[in-house]
Amino acid sequence: MINSHNFSLDKKDIDTILVLDFGSQYTQLIARRIRELNVFSIILPWDCSVEKIAEINPKGVILSGGPQSVTKSNTPRVPEIIFELNVPVLGICYGMQTLAEQFGGQVSSSKNKEFGHAQILLEKSSLLFDGLSSGSLIDVWMSHGDNVSTLPDEFNLIASTSSSPIAAMEHDLKPIYALQFHPEVTHTKNGNVILENFSFNICKCKAQWKIENLIEQRMLDIKEKVGDQKVLLGLSGGVDSSVTAMLLDRSIGKNLICVFVDNGLLRKNEAEDVEKLFKEEMDLNLLVVDAKKVFYRHLKGISDPEQKRKIIGRTFIDIFDNEAAKLKDDVNFLAQGTIYPDVIESSGSESNEAKVIKSHHNVGGLPSDMKMELVEPLRDLFKDEVRKMGSELGLPLDMLNRHPFPGPGLGVRILGEISQEKVSILQSADAIFIEELIKADLYDQVSQAFCAFLPIKSVGVVGDERRYADVIAIRAVETVDFMTATWARLPHDFLAHVSNRIVNELENVSRVVYDISSKPPATIEWE
Repeated sequence: MINSHNFSLDKKDIDTILVLDFGSQYTQLIARRIRELNVFSIILPWDCSVEKIAEINPKGVILSGGPQSVTKSNTPRVPEIIFELNVPVLGICYGMQTLAEQFGGQVSSSKNKEFGHAQILLEKSSLLFDGLSSGSLIDVWMSHGDNVSTLPDEFNLIASTSSSPIAAMEHDLKPIYALQFHPEVTHTKNGNVILENFSFNICKCKAQWKIENLIEQRMLDIKEKVGDQKVLLGLSGGVDSSVTAMLLDRSIGKNLICVFVDNGLLRKNEAEDVEKLFKEEMDLNLLVVDAKKVFYRHLKGISDPEQKRKIIGRTFIDIFDNEAAKLKDDVNFLAQGTIYPDVIESSGSESNEAKVIKSHHNVGGLPSDMKMELVEPLRDLFKDEVRKMGSELGLPLDMLNRHPFPGPGLGVRILGEISQEKVSILQSADAIFIEELIKADLYDQVSQAFCAFLPIKSVGVVGDERRYADVIAIRAVETVDFMTATWARLPHDFLAHVSNRIVNELENVSRVVYDISSKPPATIEWE
């Protein structure tokens, strides 16, 4: 029986796998896959302090891939503390290459670079491949320009491909393993078996990381930190802030004050839906602020996307601060729906050469003179874990499984200057598209879908009349991690039906186009 106190936000006393990040786009996916096995995982940059690694006391370490080349000087290496811990190590892609080099093997630039599907031959039995037959071929996903050309001393070959003779290796005496391919991506068949083998058979981890235990502990954490004081939360209606609201409500009840700011850039009927769900059905202490006119006034004449983002963000903070100041009760705590990817992406590496990916608004943009103390009960959870927690807390599944919506809202889906009329047109077009996706059972098959309002007009004919009106683009993508995405191959008949509905029902629209750009080179959003 696991004591829920082991799941405290600040200190956990459960079996943990450390994922050492060398800059791979798949690092978070590795950690998520481990957590899906009910084993806790944590990500740290490759050059983090020895003290941080020792404090975690991991049962095993996974070395991620990365964009650098081991063949070049001054590139990342595995810190010595990892080997001094005497725990199992699994190197993936770059992680394999630096292991090979550090143990005396050779790494070379590949003549035949591998990006995409490949087949590995399992050369010999290994605890890492337990349950997979030696001599069999396994479909895997490769992404590398270098490969291990000479095995280090005391390492054995355990898998190969036609273009990578050393595709996997293991140490003779120590529990050190390495793979050139990516077991964490869904394209690798049996990748989950490999990660299970590493976590349970090799690291001897126990499956202790469970959401139901987590909720109980987070409620205790919140009560202990907040006591009987007031907490203010900016509720957006998105998954993260909604789950934060429910968790806080369960913990401190009416001492939670939620502020929902209607900026006029939301999805159709969003403000009404949020008020109905949280105020009427969930009985939360919710204050709704109608600030549409203020946002429209501040955005008048602004076309540059970055300027629009900054104005929307600044205006929100001003309004939120103003509402907080109006509250008669002294509010000592500010709650935020910060989640683990926000923390990872904002922390960056500790080396001088490393670059921070982005400064997330929830972790990098708080005023230095802020009087309130932060409460962030989700900051160690991935999005799928947040959704599971939301379900346990009673939030409706259709809300939890909604597609992502940008912080600036429709402000970055209306290209060019924003007006109330354009917002209304886009809201209606987007509602039609989403409604039809749900009807056709396509909504859950795509990762994100929306409409964008283009800054051009087009000639159309409706009945016998010529119409010179606006153009709407529809966008749908499929992705695992939102770092790369492919455009969704929606059925042509479906697209024709959506286009007909939008043009026939919205007299201000004369044409609908479908965006067939993938990421990269395009981004998912248009601005």
